Amino acid sequence: MAEHIAGDLCAPVPHRQFVFTIPKRLRIFFRFDRGLLGELPRLAWQTVLEVYRAVVNRRDVAPGMIAAIHTFGELLHFHPHLHALVTDGVFAPDGSFIALPALGDEPFEKLWRKKVFDLLLKRGKINESLVTQMLGWQHSGFGVHHAVRLDADDGAGRERLAHYMLRCPFSLERLVRVTEHGTVIYLAEKKACRRFPGPAGGDLFGGVNPGVARNFQVFDALDFIAELTQHIPDARRHLTRYFGFYSNKSRGLRAKTGGDAAHDAQSPAPRTPSASAARRRWAALIKRVWHVDPLRCPSCGSAMKIVSFIEPTQPDVIQKILTHCGLTDEPPRAPPQDTSPALGELQYVSDLEFVQDPGPDEPVWSAD
Repeated sequence: MAEHIAGDLCAPVPHRQFVFTIPKRLRIFFRFDRGLLGELPRLAWQTVLEVYRAVVNRRDVAPGMIAAIHTFGELLHFHPHLHALVTDGVFAPDGSFIALPALGDEPFEKLWRKKVFDLLLKRGKINESLVTQMLGWQHSGFGVHHAVRLDADDGAGRERLAHYMLRCPFSLERLVRVTEHGTVIYLAEKKACRRFPGPAGGDLFGGVNPGVARNFQVFDALDFIAELTQHIPDARRHLTRYFGFYSNKSRGLRAKTGGDAAHDAQSPAPRTPSASAARRRWAALIKRVWHVDPLRCPSCGSAMKIVSFIEPTQPDVIQKILTHCGLTDEPPRAPPQDTSPALGELQYVSDLEFVQDPGPDEPVWSAD
């Protein structure tokens, strides 16, 4: 999926990673009303769209955005936030790309905060007095960070970022110990710091996370299961959303008009096969996932090739191959014999008894 996003969906233009967070005071509403989670990507998209359009002073342009909903924190606690891959500029109706200057986080954060407050007020989750109180805090808890930037030709960086966005909330590598009493010790990725994948394979730090003051959490067995299962999404709830230039509608319209104008307008970049074509590259996919090349001999490492096709109608050739490989020491086990009576041997008399076709000296079998 990450390869499909980076190679097929994303245009060869600069991108940024956006991270949208909400304060702890409001997270409980999203935990027990999962329908609110689906509203967060829409609010994030409106935030980016309005700021971008205000910067270029045009209403007919739009960026491309792919947003992923995360419900988990470093220690499996409920921490709803968004990671988004957003073009560092906007697309005009003719497909041309307009790059944006460097922007600060403040305009995005103020608009994001307002939209989340308006959503919760509309749904009756909070009241105006709480909004006034939280606006008086020195740190409201809302955050929008977009410091991570990927160049237009950094397809590998986009793929790593997409992989990070789509990752599982739970890691077996961080499950460091399960005691004999059923206690689970789960390790954070790094103490008091949130990490993001960098374009060159390293880490780009999105800032210190004061919410994680330790690098481990101790759970009872049932508490660990409860903490883990709260991150299972509701049925038919998509956690990845596409907006603007990357929306399904926009991509469909471009496909009907004979191609992607934006891709043609930009400098050419190597394109990976589509998802349907990638499914046919079974060997490449196995190598990508399992880091093992199925087309190389596990003994000598040489590339395997097709020598011949052997049909089932050639048992003598098959026997020679098995003999050469030492696989014919013992004859194969014969299939078990079928001892059940044939259908013609049973004569059903009623629902309660049946009679087996008797011989002259054989008794009649009854259900009684």
